[in-house]
Amino acid sequence: MSSVIQKNQSGRRRRRRRGGHAAVMSEINVTPFVDVMLVLLIIFMVAAPLVTVGVPVELPQTAASALPSEQEEPLTITLTADGLIMVQETEISMDQLIPKLRAIAAEREDNKVFLRADGAIAYEQVVQVMGALNAGGFSSIGLVTEAGGPTLDGSGG
Repeated sequence: MSSVIQKNQSGRRRRRRRGGHAAVMSEINVTPFVDVMLVLLIIFMVAAPLVTVGVPVELPQTAASALPSEQEEPLTITLTADGLIMVQETEISMDQLIPKLRAIAAEREDNKVFLRADGAIAYEQVVQVMGALNAGGFSSIGLVTEAGGPTLDGSGG
């Protein structure tokens, strides 16, 4: 666009665009887009912990890597901080655990089981449940932990 320099009555020069039209603004205003993205981020950050299903347990942290996923839904035994034993999401007493595990083992293809124990549970209780799992027909026991714990090799966590 060209401009014309004109002198007004007082002799000063002023610049005026030909045609009197305003220049086209070719910038995109990203502020509304950023606002929407931040709101979505906050929503997903709040909703993500609510999506996890299961019994709430404070798992201990280790540097171990995650196990590969399987086709069959894994059997999960949970020991809560109050000492309750949960098979999947069903509460069960210690004396009913072995017969229940034998019945489950008869229906399943693999003998893998995941044991989730709250960090406040005594080691003795965890070992007793592991013994019951072995007696119930599950010889492959995986202990579930949270990632990001100490590596114990001095490299941090």
